[in-house]
Amino acid sequence: MQARIPHIHAYAAARGPGIRFRALRFGRCRVLPFSLSANENPFPPLPSVRELIRTESGRINRYPDRFATELTGALADHLSVPANHLAIGAGSVGVLAHLLHSVLGEAGGEVVYAWPSFEAYPHLVHLYGGTAVQVPLRSGHRHDLDAMARAVTDRTRLVIVCNPNNPTSTVVAHAELERFLDRLPGHVLVVLDEAYQEFVRDVQAAPDGIALYRDRPRLIVLRTFSKAYGLAGLRVGFAVCHEAVAAGVRRSSLPFGVGALAQSAAVASLAAEAELLERVEELVKERDRVQDGLREAGLDLPSSQANFVWLPLGTDTEAFAEACESAGVRVRAFPGEGVRVTVGEPEANDIVLAVAARFGSSRT
Repeated sequence: MQARIPHIHAYAAARGPGIRFRALRFGRCRVLPFSLSANENPFPPLPSVRELIRTESGRINRYPDRFATELTGALADHLSVPANHLAIGAGSVGVLAHLLHSVLGEAGGEVVYAWPSFEAYPHLVHLYGGTAVQVPLRSGHRHDLDAMARAVTDRTRLVIVCNPNNPTSTVVAHAELERFLDRLPGHVLVVLDEAYQEFVRDVQAAPDGIALYRDRPRLIVLRTFSKAYGLAGLRVGFAVCHEAVAAGVRRSSLPFGVGALAQSAAVASLAAEAELLERVEELVKERDRVQDGLREAGLDLPSSQANFVWLPLGTDTEAFAEACESAGVRVRAFPGEGVRVTVGEPEANDIVLAVAARFGSSRT
């Protein structure tokens, strides 16, 4: 099923003393105490990472390593993959942009993905001359892999599976993903976007893309340092795929596209991963608390495997988002579909739960 590319609302953000989030909306600028709209990690970088950034900031008069040599080597060791199977970019979005440029080229082609899913997909496909083919999610707010397989044509160049899916927080199971990959024709590449992989706890069902890619030359795994690692403002992500594809991504990359601070902070974060993952575990526990509270308030939601929750509120979506905004928290509304709420600071989460309690009681 092919759908039109939706309009992506412009937004701007600024941070400073006493300002958590500033956004442009409908021509107005409002300052709110909390933002739970962008799936950001509420924890700052670890002290060791912050200290390194302070040290490296004194050298930003120099260009970064164009080939991200140290980071590539650190990731290769960390993931036990060949260095030439890696491509680095400005967040996983940047890597996806380079991939689309490489794959679509001048001839264009179709890119199949579920919808709703990550809002950057239609924008990037359009930007690089492709045709977006959006396949509606099935019941349970999950990928309809059978329908996605049927949507593949001779013009399909790429299929994207966001796992866990943004914004619905659900996962494609390992067995169904393997069946799906086996069904696709040989001319189709598949992107497994695992931006939220570190938050998955249903490990018996959910696939590990790095393990899957090793025997599948047409599978590309995207990961990022923005979410679990808390480096969203520095923009660094990577793809893991076989050399033939990785080389094309690297050839399409902007020279010096990943800054020196981003590269150094990513290397330091890998070295401190055990400590970072303790923070991830805290967020997972807070996610479970938020889910339980929302359900106690009478709201229905799928079990989250990400650092956000999805409230499929339908026609009540904008009313709930406006109630949260009036209480001091910005959430992400998908009009007519649902609300995505990032798991953030407990104080912000408590505000959402209080709004949900009032909202849930008004619906009964």
